[in-house]
Amino acid sequence: MPLKISVIIPTFNEADTIGRLIETLKEFSNSQVLEIIVVDSPDSTDNTFEIAQSLDILVVKSPQKGRATQMNFGALLASGEILYFVHADTKVNPDYAFDIQKAILTGYDFGCYRYRFDSPSILLKINAFFTRLPFIWCRGGDQTLFIRKEDFLKVGKFREDYQIMEDYEFITRANKVLKFKIIPKNVVVSARKYKTNSYLRVQKANFIVMRMFLNGKASQQEMTETYRRMLDYR
Repeated sequence: MPLKISVIIPTFNEADTIGRLIETLKEFSNSQVLEIIVVDSPDSTDNTFEIAQSLDILVVKSPQKGRATQMNFGALLASGEILYFVHADTKVNPDYAFDIQKAILTGYDFGCYRYRFDSPSILLKINAFFTRLPFIWCRGGDQTLFIRKEDFLKVGKFREDYQIMEDYEFITRANKVLKFKIIPKNVVVSARKYKTNSYLRVQKANFIVMRMFLNGKASQQEMTETYRRMLDYR
């Protein structure tokens, strides 16, 4: 019997995007998508919570701020055997329910999609090309992440002491014991960070923080402060 999917969306002031995402998830769901769970940050100041709640899904406030905490909280509430973590500003692939089921049924334990940006920029198209490669520096939460719930708990969930790079750390850890799949289709990622800053500023910030992460010596506070200092927002 196919396993049921729980979609988990961590949010922080995503009133402009959350409604469209939920409607899209519903439109492209099938009988195997059991539920959609929005976990809103306690620091949100807009009406993300109310918009999501009006769309007949499960909406909760996270007990603590931080995307890792929000995703873990949603995972514990989830009733599905497969967890699918999606950022609020990402547009899912229309085949997501089928693709995730197929990956799990063919022997993979967890995985993600490739992505493209909602921008015609040639530079961002080059960036997106690399998401088909298996290296950790080609990963990121924007690609969405699916995993069996039992494996998610066994690996140890997202580290809640991480304010940044929590997805990279989790994938690195899970890759040691689980079989990873990059689905050869795209989700669509917002280019708003590049529009607010610039391509070079974002690339420089990403490069520096990724090196800090891979080096393993920088604290979460150092990485977070570095990223926020280099860019206008996270």
